[in-house]
Amino acid sequence: MTFALFLGAGNLIYPPLMAQQAGEHWLIAIGGFLLTAVGLPAITLVVLGRLSSADKLTSALPKWMDRSFWFLVLTTLGPAFVLPRAVTVAYEMGIKPFYSGNGLMVFSALFCALTLWLALKPGKLVDYIGKIMTPALIGMLTILVVAALLNPLGSPSQAIEIYEQAPAVNGLIQGYMTLDAIAAVAFGWVIIQTIRSKGVESKKAISYYTLRIAVIYSVLMSLCYLAMGYLGSTSSEIAPSASNGGEILTRYAAGEFGVLGQLLLAAITLMACLTTTIGLTNANSEYYKNTYGITFKVSATVIMVLTAIISNVGLETIIEVSLPAILILCPIAIALIIAMILMPEKTSIDKPTISMSHTTVVCIAALFGTIDALHILDKLPEGMNAFCEQWLPLYASHTSWLLPVFITIFVNKAFSRAMPKRVVINN
Repeated sequence: MTFALFLGAGNLIYPPLMAQQAGEHWLIAIGGFLLTAVGLPAITLVVLGRLSSADKLTSALPKWMDRSFWFLVLTTLGPAFVLPRAVTVAYEMGIKPFYSGNGLMVFSALFCALTLWLALKPGKLVDYIGKIMTPALIGMLTILVVAALLNPLGSPSQAIEIYEQAPAVNGLIQGYMTLDAIAAVAFGWVIIQTIRSKGVESKKAISYYTLRIAVIYSVLMSLCYLAMGYLGSTSSEIAPSASNGGEILTRYAAGEFGVLGQLLLAAITLMACLTTTIGLTNANSEYYKNTYGITFKVSATVIMVLTAIISNVGLETIIEVSLPAILILCPIAIALIIAMILMPEKTSIDKPTISMSHTTVVCIAALFGTIDALHILDKLPEGMNAFCEQWLPLYASHTSWLLPVFITIFVNKAFSRAMPKRVVINN
């Protein structure tokens, strides 16, 4: 189930383009990609499992910061950005190639209605996603990949300059930019709730099963990324200088199976987008139910109505408005995971307290994450950009927040050890 929740259309599209550009170094690039695209989400799931509840990740923050973080994360991953994007991508890759008219409005309404119907049965997620949709998705991907292995449509070409110089580093950056680490924070609500729905309540047992889930997810997602990378690395002849991974997959599927290949890819895309929308709708609804007392049914219905409406605004507009928030929230989410690993003593899991150390870490991550976001979006003033390039470590890799976060954590740990007593404010 977890594999299917994470595997959206974007996860299918990123690796082929990266592998094509990496050429003969595609395996090295994919290796770096796996460390961040799979490693970070897996670590996040393990930490959330240890906490036995996703909301405890922010229990050491002031209440206003705790609520703001979850509201922004789930709303942005929900109706404000990722859900409408998933609906739009499903239409663009699954329906539009076979339909000349403009059917996005009707499709978005039907797709959201189907998502809502399936999401309203949260206790059945393992049954109809884990036992039905995931095997079907894996089966369809396997058909495409086996065909590519038996009949490759090309061979790796010369790598472009950045992958010629540092394939592993650029793979790491591309894996980070999938932003699946923040998706793992949202899916933590779904996964832990699903474990509980199976009668598991003990914290130790929840942690144990979450670890097993993280391992299974890591293996399946790594195999998927390797497979998509292989398709991309052997696509230089059928899709030279492709602008995106979707173009590569479309041409490869058509090259292997003709029209049947296009139908196969459409089915893969629709299934991948559907499982993601179900999971995110479930995560949002669980949060609003647990935090604000809004019933699951009402929350899910409102989220899907908003998603259906926003899907028709246009993908470019959706990305322009919401991407900055995602780019800032991702460093904050990862910083919280790092803080929970390195400073577990700063907060009591059973009795929530406000920790100035965790609050400081979040503020530092937000500050430098904003700088990285402005850099990625090319919105940083030229003078400041030049200054950051010269003095800010990892700025070129869009992770200038990482070193300041580690420094903040270690300074806080050193300060705590030097103090005879630590004052904790009860929340």
